[in-house]
Amino acid sequence: MNDTPCESNDFLSAHAALLIRTFRSFTGRDLVSPDLSEVEAARALYLAPFAVVSHDAGSDPVFTYGNRTALDLFEFSWADFTALPSRKSAELPERGERERLLREVARRGYIDHYSGVRISGAGRRFRIRGATVWNLIDDRGRYCGQAATFGSWEDV
Repeated sequence: MNDTPCESNDFLSAHAALLIRTFRSFTGRDLVSPDLSEVEAARALYLAPFAVVSHDAGSDPVFTYGNRTALDLFEFSWADFTALPSRKSAELPERGERERLLREVARRGYIDHYSGVRISGAGRRFRIRGATVWNLIDDRGRYCGQAATFGSWEDV
């Protein structure tokens, strides 16, 4: 996914559909209105006032998605964010806790109410609050990464 979500690429509707479907499957809640078409839902997700991010299932997972709120918060362009190993969004002291969290999500499917300190591309530290983190499972039932959403943060 090299291109920023936009009209010409249907706001990466296939990936957005994966995020939306798995969030609903694990939590029973909706990220966006279920009444929207796939492209409308992808657009709504990208433009949402809350952050949504995902990373792949690699040994050093790399971000695969960040909606506009997340890109602004993390102070990265789409190209830079989707080339960033997700561990680098946390400062070194926070990385152990982040790894524990990701293992718990992998085991349980999702968690709610996660809080942790993150660092932006410009070096600004901020605490996310009340995040939901969940596994991404493709249509064949294969684990393909994890995603997170949160609507509350503050600079630290």
